[in-house]
Amino acid sequence: AAAIRTYRSICIEASPSQANAQATEAAIAKLCALYTKQHDANALAKMLTELRPFFAVIPKAKTAKLVKNIIDAVAKVPNTTKLQVQLCREQAEWAKAEKRSFLRQRLELRLATLLLELCDYAPALTLITRLLTEVKRLDDKLLLVDIHLVESRVYHALRNVAKAKAALTASRTAANAIYVPPTVQAHIDMQSGVLQAEEKDYKTGYSYFFEAFEQLGALDENVLALRGLKYMLLCKVMGGQAHEVANIASTKGGVKYAGRDIDALKAVAAAHKARTLKDFEVAKKDYNDVLTSDAIVDGHLRVLYDDLLELNVMRLLEPYSRVDVSYVASQLELESGMVEAKISQMILDKKLDAVLDDAGVLKIFSEEASKGGYPDALDTIGNLDKVVSALFVRSAKLMAS
Repeated sequence: AAAIRTYRSICIEASPSQANAQATEAAIAKLCALYTKQHDANALAKMLTELRPFFAVIPKAKTAKLVKNIIDAVAKVPNTTKLQVQLCREQAEWAKAEKRSFLRQRLELRLATLLLELCDYAPALTLITRLLTEVKRLDDKLLLVDIHLVESRVYHALRNVAKAKAALTASRTAANAIYVPPTVQAHIDMQSGVLQAEEKDYKTGYSYFFEAFEQLGALDENVLALRGLKYMLLCKVMGGQAHEVANIASTKGGVKYAGRDIDALKAVAAAHKARTLKDFEVAKKDYNDVLTSDAIVDGHLRVLYDDLLELNVMRLLEPYSRVDVSYVASQLELESGMVEAKISQMILDKKLDAVLDDAGVLKIFSEEASKGGYPDALDTIGNLDKVVSALFVRSAKLMAS
């Protein structure tokens, strides 16, 4: 408390001046660290308003840096996303009133990113569209890279892969014209990997995630590097190379990030390798918090579960020509309705040649039966039709002569 009072007396209560700016900035940094340690997000938010007299006497670039640092400090406090949205809106309005375009544009980009995290896609897209129009006129390439990158993530969240790829291409084009910081390049690689995985090109996706993982690891961005490693392992599982997951996780780079996140994907890989739904269900139950917290991992695992269920259903049905769906469900240890829905989908997709009656009994046609006399009979009838038609034409000609 004494340290907080001391730092507040230097950076907030003292008269703002350019002369003691360096000492004030140091005090602001120390005060932010103390508030962050105490998880006092409201005190950090209040600082942004209290420091406005000081912001008026220092260069605009330094103001932008300090505002960013304070909002970054708020972000380190758990469950403050909505507070960050409020701060970004308030500070953007203040920057607009003070005609600080550089600061306002970056605050609005951060606001769009936060809205994406909150799944509030429409306002995020509106903000990005307006920012793009404005920044293109200024030709600020680095800011354009970031804006297009966020745009790509928003479109991907909306399941519009075509527009997500177009936005990523625009981001890459802008990045090629300038020097891009390694962190930004890693974000581009990460998004590229996400979109490649979305199109089921897991080999290319893995290579992009590997590039991002190495860059982020070298920069000590451990949270983002861990995400890159998770996506690398996910690509191996989805690409049918689950046996390689344990080896990648046990490398020097992988051991550094050992924990529940990596253990969860190792458990999923083991279940996929064994081709058992029960093990997959156990892995999902044991690591539910980890697997469902990441939308990308969760989405791909849903597809993986669906494929694994289909594989197990086909394996169970192989020896039967008639079977009760409830029996199949009991063997899979799943609900009868879920299995019935899956079998119906497989029949509609023509992956299974069968008929499901109202009593829940499945009649399966063998491959030999489906290729039996019926197609041949149809071919014979077709040929007879041609012969009769030809004879009719000839007889008509003879009658005419």
